Amino acid sequence: MSKESDQEENRKTGLAYAAGLSLFFTVAAGCGAGWLLDKALGTQPWLLIAGIVLGSALGLYQFVRLSSKTY
Repeated sequence: MSKESDQEENRKTGLAYAAGLSLFFTVAAGCGAGWLLDKALGTQPWLLIAGIVLGSALGLYQFVRLSSKTY
């Protein structure tokens, strides 16, 4: 393989890892924020559920945005 194709493959691999990690951490952050707010406000489990849904939506948006980069 040429050096240019190796670099392109590494770039695409890096973007795939970044997209996957971004999805995971966005959902985890939404879950954590919802859990903490539930504990503070005594609204179990509603803010946890809202945090998971919001984190999933934002994570999916970020995943699609990162995985569609073609420059």
